[in-house]
Amino acid sequence: MNAVGALRGIASGRIFLGGHSYGGRQSSMLCAEEPELAQGLLLMSYPLHPPRKPEQRRVQHLPRLRTPSLFVSGTRDPFGSIAEMEDALRLIPAPTRLVPVEGAGHDLGFPKKASENELPNEIWAAFHEFLGT
Repeated sequence: MNAVGALRGIASGRIFLGGHSYGGRQSSMLCAEEPELAQGLLLMSYPLHPPRKPEQRRVQHLPRLRTPSLFVSGTRDPFGSIAEMEDALRLIPAPTRLVPVEGAGHDLGFPKKASENELPNEIWAAFHEFLGT
């Protein structure tokens, strides 16, 4: 039994998974194997490929992903451009949405935001709208 399965035994309501970079990739791989596990995914800075190695795409599991997934990606992320992400999302049969963060790299740091809470608030709003949480 995995951690989400154990949580289902003690919690009620909807379960969402996600993570930043490799954590998000692991969440998506888990949901590709167990589609009923979560009602949605929040994947920030998904590592589509190693930096400067776009030929090494990490998309093998995406055609099996049946979980609605919101991706957040910086426009300067060396692990995958916005165009590469859009292409990869076409492999997913579940609903997807990509939220690009202009000027941000893999860490999603963005110096032009008015406050440090602005980007997290934007991500939460997009997630809420996309999944109806």
